[in-house]
Amino acid sequence: MKIKLALLMAVALALPTYAMAQEKGGVLNVATIGEPPTLDPMTSTADLVGIVTQHIFETLYTFDKKWGVTPLLAESLPEVSADGKVYTIKLRSGIKFHDGSDMTSEDVVASLNRWVKLASRGKQASGFIDSIAAADASTVTIKLKQPYAPLTSLLAFNNSAAIIIPAKKQADTMTEFVGTGPYMLKERKADQYIQLVRFKDYKPRSGESDGYGGARHQYLDEIRFVPVPDANTRVEAAVSGQYDYVDSLPVESFDKLKASKATQPLLLKPFGYPVFVFNTAEGPAKSLEIRKAIRQALNMEDMLAAAFGSKDFYALDGNIYPAPYSWSTDAGVKGNYNVADPEGAAKAAKAAGYDGKPIRILTSRQYEFHYKMAQVAAEYLKAAGFQVDMQVVDWATLTQRRTDKALWDIYITHSPFLPEPALIGSLAPSSPGWWDTPARKTTVDAFSAEADPKKRIALWADVQKAIYADAPFMKIGDFNAVAAVSTKLKGVDPAPWPYFWNASITK
Repeated sequence: MKIKLALLMAVALALPTYAMAQEKGGVLNVATIGEPPTLDPMTSTADLVGIVTQHIFETLYTFDKKWGVTPLLAESLPEVSADGKVYTIKLRSGIKFHDGSDMTSEDVVASLNRWVKLASRGKQASGFIDSIAAADASTVTIKLKQPYAPLTSLLAFNNSAAIIIPAKKQADTMTEFVGTGPYMLKERKADQYIQLVRFKDYKPRSGESDGYGGARHQYLDEIRFVPVPDANTRVEAAVSGQYDYVDSLPVESFDKLKASKATQPLLLKPFGYPVFVFNTAEGPAKSLEIRKAIRQALNMEDMLAAAFGSKDFYALDGNIYPAPYSWSTDAGVKGNYNVADPEGAAKAAKAAGYDGKPIRILTSRQYEFHYKMAQVAAEYLKAAGFQVDMQVVDWATLTQRRTDKALWDIYITHSPFLPEPALIGSLAPSSPGWWDTPARKTTVDAFSAEADPKKRIALWADVQKAIYADAPFMKIGDFNAVAAVSTKLKGVDPAPWPYFWNASITK
């Protein structure tokens, strides 16, 4: 399916171009927002986990630069039966795991079964899957109970990822991190670094690199991911050239980065949207009317202005996907977005039986814009008569705490604009927030079962309408993201989950 994604990513200013071939060798130092909670990408939806682990593990499919699904460990796109219920997947030959063993269909079947058991997106697909089986040593067959259009996109995603690991290493809690990726884990020192080194037996795809797809080159000897939780520290480190790539910087640092001789800013425009996710299972937010009252109180524009400052870095927009995405629709938005009516919200909350119990907002300062939005939201909620308990924790703790229904009422996160709406985590009832209503099931199931691209666009409008009607989460607006790239770093394309297998350091 072709999706209009021309504006997904743009470099803020032209990075240097090089006529010479990329150099081999060297160590790339990447500053991240913190310590990942796990290195098992099946069991986490945290972007930080995906950024690191996509270098270690691989999936059957991935996304090209136009966000089309493209084969990775699979030889080609799946053969799909006429009724849309049988997917036949041919595997590439000669693929080795980091432990030296060969990848076969046995490993793929075991991995996909682990995925539907443990991964939130695997669980999302599991209700549609009848069986996963090996037809022969290099062929896997997935049989569905009914057509399920998002399947290949789910298999391609690096978040809650359907990674392929050896059949003998399928424990629920991963202790050996053995993948097929271009880099392998050498050492992890908690809160210091994650060290990846080149896998000498890696077999890249032939042809040109193409987004996350195509050939993955191994120019670097080593990649080190270093947690730098404080945003201001990341900015100063970027300006001084301490790191080769610095992720997730406050937008107000853009001019400072531009003036640096050691580094340059990278702007992803538009990157995605901040989102407040409600706990619909327990606590005050279990009540739909309380959720609506909270939404009624909030001024999205003030939250965006506090988080991003200039309108160069944000846009007020209630559509889950903005124009020109083909998914863009205003269904359900009118009267439910940026209402900014604390007085009306106070009346609505009282009518809904709000008892004064604190609304626990779970956030982190490692993404500084999350924290700034939380501060503004807290003031509007207090003006509406809500008690507010701000819980500020590190990102790893937040991703763990949000899985416990007893610990929070709202958590703050963000998402890039994903190529397939079914990839949005909150659409799955197993995702923290636990949205599980008849409207969710009816609209999401109809959207997922439809194969016709034009019909799916109309059905997505029904899903968005259900999101606004049930209020499982609130989109705050659109935003652009800033990172920093060393002037010595070559081969890094702007991407929501930066990857470094094609990167090199000029000496």
